[in-house]
Amino acid sequence: MNLHAQRAAAIKSARAILDGAKADGDRDLTPEEAEEVEAFTAEVKTIDRKLKGRELVKSVMSLGGPGDGEEEAPEGGEDTPAKSLGEHFAKHVKADGFTQLKTRSGFTVSAPEFKAATDPHTVGEVWAERLTTVDYNVVRPYRTGPIVADLLGSGTIAGNAVSYFVEGPVEGDFETVPELGQKPQLHVGDPTQVTDSLRKIAAWWDMSDEMVEDLPFMVSEINNRGLYMLAMAEERQLLNGNGTGTNLRGLLNRSGLQTEVSAATEDHPDALFRAMMKVQTATGLGADGIVINPVDYQRLRLARDGNGQYFGGGFFSGQYGNGGVPEQPPLWGTRTVVTSAVPAGTALVGAFKAAATVYRKGGIRVESTNSDAGKFTSNIVTTRVEERVALAVRIPSAVVRVTLGAAA
Repeated sequence: MNLHAQRAAAIKSARAILDGAKADGDRDLTPEEAEEVEAFTAEVKTIDRKLKGRELVKSVMSLGGPGDGEEEAPEGGEDTPAKSLGEHFAKHVKADGFTQLKTRSGFTVSAPEFKAATDPHTVGEVWAERLTTVDYNVVRPYRTGPIVADLLGSGTIAGNAVSYFVEGPVEGDFETVPELGQKPQLHVGDPTQVTDSLRKIAAWWDMSDEMVEDLPFMVSEINNRGLYMLAMAEERQLLNGNGTGTNLRGLLNRSGLQTEVSAATEDHPDALFRAMMKVQTATGLGADGIVINPVDYQRLRLARDGNGQYFGGGFFSGQYGNGGVPEQPPLWGTRTVVTSAVPAGTALVGAFKAAATVYRKGGIRVESTNSDAGKFTSNIVTTRVEERVALAVRIPSAVVRVTLGAAA
């Protein structure tokens, strides 16, 4: 439908509404009818402006060279491509622009660059960035799993500290005696009272409201990272805490631990086995775990016999082609934990479940707020993660610290 037909249809529709109200007792228009009449009237005014602009275009085109004169602008509206530079200019400047040229001095009008309809469609700079596929999976760095706490016993605590008594040395022993003979005396040394207090491990971070609302996947990554880092900090404390200030006293810094030394790489397996036997000899408990650094475990895993066969099985099959390839085989059939939390050159062997207990107060707490200081007015959310733990080592002699010498 061309513009003239559209104009006539709009006028006809508006008059039909007015005639209907007049025929109905010359009543006033309803709000809905009045709104429709206004819409039709606005449409007629818009069409009139377009028709006036077309007449002006025809006048401008008649100013061109031979053959450019009196051809009427094609129907089809604003989206019809211009056939010439002059038509392109008139189409974009429109009637208002030419009126300004006539009535104002120093006024300038312009049109965008003329591009022929035969130009190919290209990606260009506008779409290049928007066509990039974004992978929202965050690439995580290497993470080791915290496992030392799994070796130890676990318990809950009512107060803020736990006290216990470590038995002193035993003097004397049972012996056979003759009739009426003097029996040997036993003496158990006075126990030592040990108190281990709860220690808090914590951290916090800030995020904006917009990040919380618009990037939930990134918020999840940050929160998960926080929980992981808390677990690793706990593992370092359980092993290496020095007991000063707010630190736990870790296993490696407890008095009463037994010791074993290996002077060379080839003696490492024997030293670990000797430590297992020391646990059983001193306490009657069987060792249930070995904690070792990846560097030291690698030396053991890659050790070979005189025929070049790996003691722990090769990279294609077990020793001498027997069985499959075991993945991180345990040492001496005992659960082996490989972790960088224990220093290289040091290993721990022990009856861990019986020797030590990790106490937790309330579990891990994760809390968020925007009411901290002036953060409410800055749209900042603060997240805090913390836990309270204590480590009780009741039988220090059930743990052996093994010093592994440098490679021979």
